[in-house]
Amino acid sequence: MAYLASPSATKAVINKYSFAFQKKFGQNFLIDGNIVREIIEESGIGPDDFVLEIGPGIGTMTQYLCEYAREVVAVEIDKSLIPILEDTLSEYDNVEVINEDALKVDIKQLVADRNDNKPIKVVANLPYYITTPIVMGLLESKAPIDSITIMVQKEVADRMQTGPGSKEYGALSLAVQYYADAYVVAKAPASCFMPRPNVDSSVIKLDLYDECPVQVKDEALMFRIIRASFNQRRKTLANGLKNAQNLQFSKEQIETAIEQLGKPLTVRGETLTLEEFAKLADLLS
Repeated sequence: MAYLASPSATKAVINKYSFAFQKKFGQNFLIDGNIVREIIEESGIGPDDFVLEIGPGIGTMTQYLCEYAREVVAVEIDKSLIPILEDTLSEYDNVEVINEDALKVDIKQLVADRNDNKPIKVVANLPYYITTPIVMGLLESKAPIDSITIMVQKEVADRMQTGPGSKEYGALSLAVQYYADAYVVAKAPASCFMPRPNVDSSVIKLDLYDECPVQVKDEALMFRIIRASFNQRRKTLANGLKNAQNLQFSKEQIETAIEQLGKPLTVRGETLTLEEFAKLADLLS
């Protein structure tokens, strides 16, 4: 079997199909076999696992997934990559490639149809522009997902793990921490990709919780409050919530809730912990 995780093998496939990288899809193919093997190892995939891969590219990581997992479904948005994947994955009978936008795939339905509602593992090499919507979509899908192991831009991985007060802290940090235990398992310098991006990447693993560490009466309300408080970072929390179009609370309700939280009215959203946002949502609901 000819593995694709090297510059020469990747170039050979690109030349064979006269493939042109599409900037709009943020395509950067992995060309380092050590990183690919590390991702597979850290994802903990075994022979009983159903794996959803998002963005297989030319199939570099897919080859390894097929060898370790029971079944793989790979979702690729770029239709010009479909014939390439048919070629590079032709030796495997446990993979299906779907030409679709990953954001439009009904993951809950996919798990029900293909894995009898048992938890799946997700693996992805995500372009920067779509990282947050994909991660949020997976977390909010409420599909049975055991873990998500993803290659992302280093600063996005930092954002997922950071706490209150840092400039990286935001809605993504809080969502990830609400749903999962997140930790970086590998670093991938820009030289591991073709074409070479301008930034380094990290592989981050999200182990999803069976039960969220923070209890809140209205989860959707909590996330509306979180998003509103980070929409205009320079504003106070009170002003951020008052200006939010999807929150219908009066100035008095907002100020009373912040005071009941034990915070001054000058407090900014980025200083609140996940627990405090949950408490604020309970006070307002």
